[in-house]
Amino acid sequence: MKKILVCGHTNIETTLAIEAFPIAYSPMRYPFFGIQTAVAGVGYNITKALTTLGSSVNFLTLVGEDLFGQQIRQQAAADGIATDYIVAGMPQTAQSVILYDKQGKRQGNTDLKDIQERAYPPDHFQQALQESDLAILCNINYTRPFLAQAQQAGVPIATDVHTIATLDDEYNRDYMAAATILFMSDERLPLPPEQWAKKVQNAFGTEIVVIGLGAEGALLAVKSDNFCERLPAVQTRPVVNTIGAGDALFSSFNHFYRASYDPYTALPKAILFASYKIGSEGAAAGFLSAAEVEELALKSN
Repeated sequence: MKKILVCGHTNIETTLAIEAFPIAYSPMRYPFFGIQTAVAGVGYNITKALTTLGSSVNFLTLVGEDLFGQQIRQQAAADGIATDYIVAGMPQTAQSVILYDKQGKRQGNTDLKDIQERAYPPDHFQQALQESDLAILCNINYTRPFLAQAQQAGVPIATDVHTIATLDDEYNRDYMAAATILFMSDERLPLPPEQWAKKVQNAFGTEIVVIGLGAEGALLAVKSDNFCERLPAVQTRPVVNTIGAGDALFSSFNHFYRASYDPYTALPKAILFASYKIGSEGAAAGFLSAAEVEELALKSN
């Protein structure tokens, strides 16, 4: 079987546990074991999740020519991720700080440095694409030129545009138009999810649309079957931090869908995977193997 190509963002992520939002001012806090730093970012989260599930991945990303960039390479190798396509293409590596409270609410603060003005080497992309039968292109600027290349090569594209409010979104329209599998959140939708999914499919012909509904689960729309229904959320363990929940849902859906080409069995497994993941502190932590998801699915039936 060919590989999955993942082209997307990587950063150094620091998570900070707080009591509650809003944050009461204090000149000093000592949250013992409440501060963690790890490698994360949408592209890395997806790649690590897919790798843990058992998919073979070509991971394409830009990092800095700094100590953090070296750390990312070392962590990728430790996580079983090949580093061939991790390119030090900018002076500094992007960073993020995530605050989260005891109810699982979180606030992300991401410093992309100058990554939105940087380009990923096109020859690397072409080489990786030849080895792949699915292209997961995250909505970071340096992946944009590769949408047309993947389409021309006949490789289906999966992407997640996260929060979206209009079909004419200047930044995300290219991604929505190119995707065979399209994920997004319901946080900013101008219509009920069912109506929005139909609107997306009518506009772009998207075969599979999944809308994350947070604690309410997810909506699945399959164009060829004229199917559009909600699947409820599940709780597999206490919620610690919801950061990375959408990435977990997206990556696991693509893993299970690619194994069966059945979206109706893939999404319930993805919901289980994401539910377990948010019992961890960081965005790239708490991933189950495919066998563990299958075992969890049997227990929940």
